[in-house]
Amino acid sequence: MVTPGLPHQNNIQQIGYKLLSMLNFQGEKVEEVAKTLISACLWNDSVENKSRAYDVSPQTVRNYVEKQGMEVTEKLLERARKISLEILKGVNEIDLSIDWTTKTWYGKPVKGLGSSEKGNSWNYATATTKYKGKVLLLAFILQVNGMTKDEIVKVLVEQVMAMGFKIRLITLDAGFYTVDVLNFISQFKYIIAVPVGDVKVYEEFDGDYTTNSKRHRRDEQVKFRLLVYSKEKVGRKKKSLVYFARATNLDLSKREVLDLYNKVRGPIETSYRNIKAFLPFTSSTKFVFRTLIFVLALVLYSLYTIFKGEVGREEFRLLLILLFPDLFNPENFTFNVIETLIYTIDLFLRR
Repeated sequence: MVTPGLPHQNNIQQIGYKLLSMLNFQGEKVEEVAKTLISACLWNDSVENKSRAYDVSPQTVRNYVEKQGMEVTEKLLERARKISLEILKGVNEIDLSIDWTTKTWYGKPVKGLGSSEKGNSWNYATATTKYKGKVLLLAFILQVNGMTKDEIVKVLVEQVMAMGFKIRLITLDAGFYTVDVLNFISQFKYIIAVPVGDVKVYEEFDGDYTTNSKRHRRDEQVKFRLLVYSKEKVGRKKKSLVYFARATNLDLSKREVLDLYNKVRGPIETSYRNIKAFLPFTSSTKFVFRTLIFVLALVLYSLYTIFKGEVGREEFRLLLILLFPDLFNPENFTFNVIETLIYTIDLFLRR
C-alpha cells in the first residue's frame, strides 16, 4: 500500500539500496559494516552500539573505515554532488553560500585538527546554493591546521566553477573576513559579514571603507562598501543596540543588500542542523572516521532534499527505517519499530 501524500515506497527503497552500494568497502564484513554505519545515522545512535546488533565488533568497523575510509568518503561526496546536479539541471548561474561547520569532541587532542577553547573540533567547509527551497551541496573541503581562510574559499569556488556554474553572487559569514579573502572574492559580486570590532563603526553607516590590516602592505588593502545596521537587544534590566556590519560591492540599496544576504545565507544554518540530525555518535577520535560519518550524514541530507516538500526530515528517516526491516534489523528491531510506527502515525495525524 502506498500512503497518500508521501513519496512512492519504491523510491524510498531505492535510496536504501543506493546507500548500501555507496559504502563499497572491501572485505568479508563489508555488509555488516555498511549496515552498522547507515543504521547509526538513521537511528541517531552510536556506531559502537549498532555494530553489536549486526554481530560485528566496534573495532572491526573502525578498522574498515580507517583503512578504506577516504576512498569511500570521496565516492559519497561524488554522489552528493550528482544529486545536486540532477536537481540543478539546466541552471547555469547560481548564488553561492560558503560556510564551515564544527563538530567538537571533548577529550585527548588529535594532531592535525583545528582546536577550540573546550576541546578539539573537526571542521568542514562547504559551498551550497538554494534552489526551489532546497539547499544543495556543491563543494566540500576538510579544514585542518595550517589551512588559511582564502585557501578554503579558493578551493570551494574552484570546485563549483569546475562543475560549469557561473557565480552570480557569493556570500560568506564573518569568520571569513580577511584581506586575502576580500582580494579573492572581489572578482565576483559578494556580500560578506564583517566583525564590527574590526571596523569599529558603531552607528548606522553606508559608505566607503578601506581595510587597515597590519599584516599587509598599503597597496594590498581592500576598499569596499561598508554597511552597518543595528538591532535592539532586550536585556533583563534595559534595552541596548547591537551593531552588525556587511561588506559588499553591490550597487543596491542598503535594505536590498541586507535582505539579499539573509536570503542567500540564512538557509545554510538550517541545512547544517538537518545534516547533524543524521550524524551518528562515535568514540573514535580518528579524523578519517569522523569525516566519513559526517559525509554520510551529509549524503542522507542530500537524499532527503529530493523529497523535501513531500515529506519532513523525521518522516523521511522513519520511512527508511520502516521500509527496511530486512536491511536494518538490529536485535531490538521489534521494540524500536513499534515505537517508530506510533511516532510516524502521530506525525501523519498532524499533517
